[in-house]
Amino acid sequence: MVRSEEDGSALLYIDRHLVHEVTSPQAFEGLRLAGRRPWRVSSISATPDHNVPTTNRAQGISDPISRLQVETLDRNCAEFGITEFKMDDIRQGIVHVIGPEEGMTLPGMTVVCGDSHTSTHGAFGALAFGIGTSEVEHVLATQCLVQKKSKNMLVSVDGKIGFGVTAKDIVLAIIGRIGTAGGTGHAIEFGGDVIRALSVEGRMTVCNMAIEAGARAGMVAVDDKTIAYVADRPLAPRGELWEQAVKAWRALHSDPDAHFDKVVRIDAASIVPQVTWGTSPEMVVGVDAQVPDPSAEVDPVRREAMTAALTYMGLEPKTPIEQIPVDKVFIGSCTNSRIEDLRAAAVVAKGNKIARNVKLAMIVPGSGLVKHQAEKEGLHEIFRAAGFEWREPGCSMCLAMNADRLEAGERCASTSNRNFEGRQGQGGRTHLVSPAMAAAAAIAGHFTDVREFGAPKAV
Repeated sequence: MVRSEEDGSALLYIDRHLVHEVTSPQAFEGLRLAGRRPWRVSSISATPDHNVPTTNRAQGISDPISRLQVETLDRNCAEFGITEFKMDDIRQGIVHVIGPEEGMTLPGMTVVCGDSHTSTHGAFGALAFGIGTSEVEHVLATQCLVQKKSKNMLVSVDGKIGFGVTAKDIVLAIIGRIGTAGGTGHAIEFGGDVIRALSVEGRMTVCNMAIEAGARAGMVAVDDKTIAYVADRPLAPRGELWEQAVKAWRALHSDPDAHFDKVVRIDAASIVPQVTWGTSPEMVVGVDAQVPDPSAEVDPVRREAMTAALTYMGLEPKTPIEQIPVDKVFIGSCTNSRIEDLRAAAVVAKGNKIARNVKLAMIVPGSGLVKHQAEKEGLHEIFRAAGFEWREPGCSMCLAMNADRLEAGERCASTSNRNFEGRQGQGGRTHLVSPAMAAAAAIAGHFTDVREFGAPKAV
């Protein structure tokens, strides 16, 4: 913190600034018009991810708008001397995947990006949050940002997690419990036995969706798993600096008697594989449940929202979740495209075939390095044998800014983070699930309990 004011605002120094092609063009143009240069180029890393194609990359980008955005990022990075992992670089990928992968994200950092799911990086005990385009320019120019301190919220998941339940199921269950406004005005610390037991990649999945619970940021305390993950990453400290850093990082946890403005405790045993049924992440139930009936809701505002969601989703109240068919399956996004996610999906896909009613099932790795590792392990062969398409890295169908999208009325089992109306294509119907659940839906042709496939916990 550079300084604080009496009104509660503070000027924060930003340690790491991640940049992509969608929210940066106007920011760079603002620098250009003002005759400014980036304050600290070494803190900035860029990659195209939202608009890049996941097939036929040798032919370039066919959509003119997408091509312009990516080419503009290339030119801006070249002009201002910013490190960029371009579309043909094996290190290219989704910005929230490559940040931790390359060691750009380190414990205790302040991390920003012009993308709401920057909260992902909080899995490393970092303060990470998304910013708007004008703030992107401000950070480029000054390396600082004015913020007001958020309230503190603890979400503690304790007990023993059930078989087949993953990090994605945990965070969906949390959002289902507290709602999409439950964390508004707060920074959420995810804690408890279950969170501590998660792998670092699982923690990233949980923190990624903190924004969907209304929080400004989400974070997990640093422990041995955090430090082991960061060790030997390309941008991690070395030698004596590493020892000094680790000593400081080990202090990045809340005190046992720490006060939180809000505390939510969840019994892990109550969580089963989750499936969203509506047009908000909070509209979620267990796979063994039914589509809720709006007539049973006493709150008129919620009842109206539920009715509208069911109309858009083409669902009837009290329909068993396992009877809902799917047209397409998408395994990818900054939430669930890391190597552990692909391994979990591959366990379900191995030896099976996608159902005849499934028009498309696609696997989109989060980065070129994730893709390379998956191919080294033979996962791509498992997916292709089952009928899945094996794609190049990018944001893909998470938000349909490239050619990967749903047509009106198509229903998708998706491992992404948002199921808003039109998120994956105009009129498309999105159901959020874990990678294992998505793979199971592709094989069954409808949502089904992944625990019946004997899938291990992907946490």
